[in-house]
Amino acid sequence: MSAPLRLGTRGSKLAMAQSGHVADALTAHTGRPVELVEVVTAGDRSHAPVHRLGVGVFVSALRDALVAGTIDFAVHSYKDLPTAAAAGLHIAAVPPRQDPRDALVARDGRTLNELAEGATVGTGALRRIAQLHALGRQLSVTPIRGNIDTRLARVLGPEADLDAVVLARAGLARIDRTDVITETLDPMLMLPAPAQGALAVECRIDDQELVELLATLDHAPSRAAVTAERAMLATLEAGCSAPVAAYAVVAEGEPTGSGAEGDVVQEIYLRGAVISPDGTREVRLSRTGTPADAAEIGKALAAELLDLGADSILGPQGQDGPGTQQFGSTE
Repeated sequence: MSAPLRLGTRGSKLAMAQSGHVADALTAHTGRPVELVEVVTAGDRSHAPVHRLGVGVFVSALRDALVAGTIDFAVHSYKDLPTAAAAGLHIAAVPPRQDPRDALVARDGRTLNELAEGATVGTGALRRIAQLHALGRQLSVTPIRGNIDTRLARVLGPEADLDAVVLARAGLARIDRTDVITETLDPMLMLPAPAQGALAVECRIDDQELVELLATLDHAPSRAAVTAERAMLATLEAGCSAPVAAYAVVAEGEPTGSGAEGDVVQEIYLRGAVISPDGTREVRLSRTGTPADAAEIGKALAAELLDLGADSILGPQGQDGPGTQQFGSTE
């Protein structure tokens, strides 16, 4: 039997769960055994707000291990990855994406509309903070950090001090905690982060055998959607403190030709938004096209957002440089 492939992963419950899913899927598709190798990242060692930690804080140690050859491949929450490509590395697969929407977990089963004025809502993402303020509900939004269980304890635990928290639904689904969700938030109210709910399976570009093995896990519609969203983000050249949101959906379009001979063509529908941190200013647009043009659709939508003044909301580029926005872990 072949030696197990070494899959590098962060040690959190969520990271281990999503890496385990990928490992099981790869073994099922190829017969190759996989072992998980825990890698501690700078983000795991810090308690600072995510947007202050810098780009790649949850992925740099994993990438260092890849380059050093101590692991064979890694699984990332795709939204944690800087948009700039990493030299010598390759995203070999984007598995089927989990539901990218945000989820509310509130006391007493309340929905967003049922929260009282002044209710305290915790979230670690500036994008969510901005959109909660934009609702005009006079909510008291509090930045929080920690893994999923830590955040849930702020609402559901014996020492709960918040009325609600907003988390990525995908993270809750991957650790089988969707039972605590009191409302899955409509993207019209809370547009997700670029690549939210998607995983990136990364390996060394020169390991062609592994590139081909991992490609069996790739889901073309998920890759196209993420490509469009991240192309928009990269073109905006947003720094780490800019609340940028994007959500692409791939669906069947109208048949071409006539009668039974017509071919059904897929379409990609991309929505994007830039919102000021206090929620008082925002620019929202959408664009459609074909999955083959996903990157160009993202770039074009970003250009339109900039034409409508998104750059004045974004402000000066952060220290992270162009195209490297850090949204923080799916947790």
